[in-house]
Amino acid sequence: MPTYNLLNNETGDEFTEFMAISELDDFLANNTHLTLQVSAPAIVSGRGLNKKPDSGFRDLLKTIKKGNSKGLSKSTVNTF
Repeated sequence: MPTYNLLNNETGDEFTEFMAISELDDFLANNTHLTLQVSAPAIVSGRGLNKKPDSGFRDLLKTIKKGNSKGLSKSTVNTF
């Protein structure tokens, strides 16, 4: 279920509510003093952009590529 950032128009307080999207319309209709605040989700990545794997992993990829190049089709493993 998503979380929603809401603003209390009477007090100016902002808070977060956790509910199903199907419940949101009824919740806002019953609480006319609240306004839904637009926000973007936080996206977290484990790797930076344009970074190559370390040399140990690249060596492993080369070994895999070498072992798979004996068949009818050539290996397409990217060893960077």
